[in-house]
Amino acid sequence: MPILSDLGTEFVIPVCAVIGIAFSLFQWYLVSKVKLSVEKSEGDAKNGVTETLIEEEEGVNEHAVVQKCAEIQNAISEGATSFLFTEYQYVGIFMVIFAVLIFVFLGSVEGFSTSSKICTYDTTKMCKPALMTAVFSTVSFLLGAITSVISGFLGMKIATYANARTTLEARKGVSKAFIVAFRSGAVMGFLLAANGLLVLYITINLFKIYYGEDWEGLFESITGYGLGGSSMALFGRVGGGIYTKAADVGADLVGKVERNIPEDDPRNPAVIADNVGDNVGDIAGMGSDLFGSYAESSCAALVVASISSFGNTHDFTSMMYPLIVSSVGILVCLITTLFATDFFEVKTVKQIEPSLKYQLIISTVLMTVGIAVVSWIALPSSFTIFNFGAQKAVKNWQLFLCVCVGLWAGLIIGFVTEYYTSNAYSPVQDVADSCRTGAATNVIFGLALGYKSVIIPIFAIAISIFVSFSFAAMYGVAVAALGMLSTIATGLAIDAYGPISDNAGGIAEMAGMSHRIRERTDALDAAGNTTAAIGKGFAIGSAALVSLALFGAFVSRAEITTVDVLTPKVFIGLIVGAMLPYWFSAMTMKSVGKAALKMVEEVRRQFNTIPGLMEGTAKPDYATCVKISTDASIKEMIPPGALVMLTPLIVGILFGVETLSGVLAGSLVSGVQIAISASNTGGAWDNAKKYIEAGVSEHAKSLGPKGSDPHKAAVIGDTVGDPLKDTSGPSLNILIKLMAVESLVFAPFFATHGGLLFKIF
Repeated sequence: MPILSDLGTEFVIPVCAVIGIAFSLFQWYLVSKVKLSVEKSEGDAKNGVTETLIEEEEGVNEHAVVQKCAEIQNAISEGATSFLFTEYQYVGIFMVIFAVLIFVFLGSVEGFSTSSKICTYDTTKMCKPALMTAVFSTVSFLLGAITSVISGFLGMKIATYANARTTLEARKGVSKAFIVAFRSGAVMGFLLAANGLLVLYITINLFKIYYGEDWEGLFESITGYGLGGSSMALFGRVGGGIYTKAADVGADLVGKVERNIPEDDPRNPAVIADNVGDNVGDIAGMGSDLFGSYAESSCAALVVASISSFGNTHDFTSMMYPLIVSSVGILVCLITTLFATDFFEVKTVKQIEPSLKYQLIISTVLMTVGIAVVSWIALPSSFTIFNFGAQKAVKNWQLFLCVCVGLWAGLIIGFVTEYYTSNAYSPVQDVADSCRTGAATNVIFGLALGYKSVIIPIFAIAISIFVSFSFAAMYGVAVAALGMLSTIATGLAIDAYGPISDNAGGIAEMAGMSHRIRERTDALDAAGNTTAAIGKGFAIGSAALVSLALFGAFVSRAEITTVDVLTPKVFIGLIVGAMLPYWFSAMTMKSVGKAALKMVEEVRRQFNTIPGLMEGTAKPDYATCVKISTDASIKEMIPPGALVMLTPLIVGILFGVETLSGVLAGSLVSGVQIAISASNTGGAWDNAKKYIEAGVSEHAKSLGPKGSDPHKAAVIGDTVGDPLKDTSGPSLNILIKLMAVESLVFAPFFATHGGLLFKIF
């Protein structure tokens, strides 16, 4: 028996979740103390000290600047909110249709019978009817979907709340601005991690009232939670990605390349749409995405555990091991966050990036200790894990190593991604250097960098799969994925920090603030770009592990003992599965291209027809550009979404579970490679452009300044990379996970009624 009692478990998990939510509300309160109005704050007057602002020295009218910031923030917030509401209306219709599908397909497994059935794995016991599993799976699907939508929406709200506040704090110095941006990121990270954990825990306990001793059925129906989370994330990622990149490409091509005006110049009609895009794509999309990964890895682990000794002996504490790991993760991330905001202050620009990197290292080291403690108190010293039909004996220290190997693999992937995408290192500097001879060489170097950056992450994923599978079969892989995601609160805080500081820079430019402030926000933004790439690396690495774990759970539930690559049924699945990521990427990239075309035409039209726009005497029509992005992304997100959601259903029904297992394996293997290379290529091109613009080193100065030929080549590279790094790349990891979790949810139906074509012939 584990040291921690069942009562202890029932106390620890919700308490950690509530602490996470309380901490995020406290951070939000601290951010809200930065006022978007001009009154002197009381605290300053009491101490008799007023912090002097740079603006006052330079004689800029402070009142006007603050008011302008508030106006711009309002416009961005309104744009993002209206887009998300439109998106959720469409997604809501889809949710209802899919919920009905889940109910009908799963209910029909036993012909909608309401009588108890013999359990699949323990034939001496009776289990609840399949019809009830259908009902509960549908409920958990809707819960997962709603939690995912709320996570994304809250993240966006916090980001749009904090962007102008970061700009205003930048007047007092880099350290103040950094803390506001980082705290706002932490609000999102902790809210999401704690919400995901709490909803899942409450759902399990409520379902237990009905299921009682039938844990096999209970955790089977919980898998719907992961499916709900990821299906919303898919639409959020694809829709948001198309939105943000259509605006970005349009703004860059006409503004920077044709008209030679700065990035966030208020004269550019697409500038508000571009800033709205950062929030709906990088924040709302990323939030839903990581929530999906988290929900699925928990579900995969729980499904395998429910048919192992934990489930058979009804050992609640050991069964909840994945959730206890996540609970400890919240506490670890809380301590880690204090290092950035309270223990060590960022004083200069040079300290920004190291400070964010230390976040990753500190959280990983502390988490290793946390996992050791959890494995010692929450697991029996030895137990058995279900392994394709047999039970495999496992010791608790082996499970500890499984979680750690995932955790450290995540750190390695993060650092490799940083090496290939940060302009502090040679790979990006080489790409920048290649701009001397024009855009073509820049594109060649960037593509090569992306392909090369796949090598080490794949080895890291391969080693973690091998180690965790050898120790604890598919359960090991599932907890390795959870290990990678256990520091999700810190990962998300670092990730959300990027778009917030990007927006802050845009607001500074649009409000006409001084050059010095723009330099500060640019420094925050450049660090944010790299951390965003690290976040994507985490998301892709965890997606690979999660997908494999779900694949294992699917194979267990569909009662397949081996998947033989040499049988034609499986091999055709493999080869088609490997093609799907390419088809999906083609769809998303073309969508960005089509939307960007419309945007470019609109921006050109405004520059040509609105008199006084270039002189700054007339205002551009921002709303039309926002509308173009919104309409395009809503329309274009449906075909890629349908491709991902329908493939498992069509393959499972027509060709059966063996071919489907081939499709899942194929899409996993090719999807991970494309996702990593696309994200890193795009990130490298973006930072090569920023490297030339910043002109910090002698080498960078020789390529600049803005508007030089090498800089124009770099802008073209950055524009090509935009849909790669923000639309196709990040959406691919959802494709991999979503197909696997959907197959898992529908596994009983496919096993009973699937493979129609092979039955006919």
